[in-house]
Amino acid sequence: MARESESARPIEPVYGPDALAHWDPAGKLGEPGAYPFTRGVYPTMYTGRPWTMRQYAGFGTAAESNARYRRLIAHGTTGLSVAFDLPTQMGHDSDAPIAHGEVGRVGVAVDSIDDMRTLFDGIPLDRVSTSMTINAPAALLLLLYQLVAEEQGVPANRLTGTVQNDVLKEYIARGTYIFPPRPSLRLTADVFRYCGAGMPKWNTISISGYHMAEAGASPVQEIAFTLADGIEYVRTAIAAGMDVDDFAPRLSFFFVARSTLLEEVAKFRAARRIWARVMREEFGARNPRSLMLRFHTQTAGVQLTAQQPEVNLVRVAVQALAAVLGGTQSLHTNSFDEALALPTDRSARLALRTQQVLAHETDVTATVDPFAGSYAVESLTDDVEAAALELMRRVEDLGGAVAAIERGFQKGEIERNAYRIARETDSGERVVVGVNRFRLDEEEPYEPLRVDPAIEARQAERLAALRADRDQPAVDAALAALKETAAGRDNVLYPMKRALRARATVGEVCGALREVWGAHVPTDTL
Repeated sequence: MARESESARPIEPVYGPDALAHWDPAGKLGEPGAYPFTRGVYPTMYTGRPWTMRQYAGFGTAAESNARYRRLIAHGTTGLSVAFDLPTQMGHDSDAPIAHGEVGRVGVAVDSIDDMRTLFDGIPLDRVSTSMTINAPAALLLLLYQLVAEEQGVPANRLTGTVQNDVLKEYIARGTYIFPPRPSLRLTADVFRYCGAGMPKWNTISISGYHMAEAGASPVQEIAFTLADGIEYVRTAIAAGMDVDDFAPRLSFFFVARSTLLEEVAKFRAARRIWARVMREEFGARNPRSLMLRFHTQTAGVQLTAQQPEVNLVRVAVQALAAVLGGTQSLHTNSFDEALALPTDRSARLALRTQQVLAHETDVTATVDPFAGSYAVESLTDDVEAAALELMRRVEDLGGAVAAIERGFQKGEIERNAYRIARETDSGERVVVGVNRFRLDEEEPYEPLRVDPAIEARQAERLAALRADRDQPAVDAALAALKETAAGRDNVLYPMKRALRARATVGEVCGALREVWGAHVPTDTL
């Protein structure tokens, strides 16, 4: 009996030449580093150097997160990835009533330039690549980072890293939106223009399928809806007057790596092929870098279990291997205890060591695209590609990603798939080790990392001191200028930077924009 993939596609017991009778090797597979990039975006891939080991971290105060970053760097991390707490992600200050109980819980609290300065104290920003997982207020955090770099004497044109800046997926799967979709897209395009003029090495967006996968999307849905969002961002930038080759080389993507290794490898290869064709055939991109789908990968948090958490070490190793065999450019490996709480120092170090073992103790870096020509993987790549293209066509038929979001299409499709997975798990058809099979009569005790609840009070004290110390008339004037620009057509990042330099807070800047643009109300609550 044939099994099914995560996308409910058939996996045949045996693959042979007949499975690829429709496949054109010259047109589809190509060479590594060449169009359509099925085999990887660079000719040598990891034979030249390994992927960037970018560990995602951040909790509590900026000082606590800074200490964690320093330890990760000492243990061999080659790139930092910042997690922000929910109030920061939603554009609220730590002392706002709505932030109560959430300050520093799932990431670091950053309210102002003072916090950003502390967060990167002693970390040379001209030698570290930093990724920031922030979306609706992405422009603010990017500008705060730039301001701190300027204080270090590092010019903007030497900064390297990524700001996630992908607000469309927030409406689909995650929910940390602030403004309605159309002004949010304007803000995204303003970031493109701003970085194009002065931060040429910075990746201006990380178009994310990871959070869709965490919400229950299948691999096909993950890449179809992510690439459809990417198309919407490209159209927005072009409509704003930008040439595709001026911004497309700095686009990047963010995907999950699940435990279903074969389909995940096929997914990554299919996504590269689809994006290359879209960029060349629909948008007329001429720069080869505009055609490259470069992506960061994180192992699947949604597949971690609170039961027998040490088993997650095995899951993460398999997921990381899938990402590497699929050709990722950077990778975060989850810690085994993240289903219980924020990772401890020990578990975060073990997660990093997992990547180091793959890079230095296995032979996966010895050759490019190890699965090339595999009957199973090539056939699965074709199948995932065809199914994703069909789903992307349905999005286009609704008028594109934003129109489909407004209709609730992507969210509904993902929810149906999540329900299917839940039913299969509950019935035992889908085996989850330690949950519905191979269980223990009694779980072993585990002591998780706990965030000090006093953090919220300390952040409130810092904010009070900041407001008492700053030049308030200068802040008020800067915020008024920001609102005036937001009501017009000019790039909002320039007055935003002036406001942040004057020590306006994240909540104040977002509040000024809310006054002009309004706040998003999801369709299903209307």
